[in-house]
Amino acid sequence: MHKSFSPAHRLVLVEGEEVKEERRNRVEGPEHSSSPDFNAASSNPATTMLRQAAGHMRGLLARRASVAVTSSAVRMASQGHEVSETVDMSRPMYYDRADVPLPDKPYKDLLTDADKSLKQKEKGPWTQLSKEEKIALYRLMFCQTYPEMKQKTSEWKTVLGGIFFFLGFTGLVVWWQRIYVYPPLPKTFEGDSQAMQLKRMLDMRVNPVQGFAAKWDYEKGQWK
Repeated sequence: MHKSFSPAHRLVLVEGEEVKEERRNRVEGPEHSSSPDFNAASSNPATTMLRQAAGHMRGLLARRASVAVTSSAVRMASQGHEVSETVDMSRPMYYDRADVPLPDKPYKDLLTDADKSLKQKEKGPWTQLSKEEKIALYRLMFCQTYPEMKQKTSEWKTVLGGIFFFLGFTGLVVWWQRIYVYPPLPKTFEGDSQAMQLKRMLDMRVNPVQGFAAKWDYEKGQWK
């Protein structure tokens, strides 16, 4: 019956019999040894070769998987993905907003020795602090002042320049299409043809009640 199967199918059958035999030995004990048919199948040279080939293929696949994982990690490292850090939004954060005068945390967390001595001096009377020291203390707590936050940027110049650039480019494209792409205008757009078309519409009395012909005086031959 096994002769009609391919070598791969026979290997699967043999491995399945091995698993069943191991389970049977665990349950019944070592006195119940494997059957003669199974021993014969295990001692078959073709089965042994198939088993060795399967082990070799499993090793190759494992090595290829490890190489793929390593190359993917190297590629992500080269692109800088590992540099990104997860920000814990539940922790206090600093931000400059005009409607929030006191942020959740100071602007500078890591203080130098000079900053620490200045913070100690802050606990005393402020009359002993100079103007530069007061500004330094403010910069330790805040990044920007209110005038700096309300100062207008020059971004509108960039936006306006981009709009003018695209308008000019679009005009050049339309001019090029009108010269080299579109066909010439028909003769009906010329002045003589339009005058003849107007006379024909008046002769046909187009819209004589409230429309086109109603504005023409047929007795005097002029517009009303």
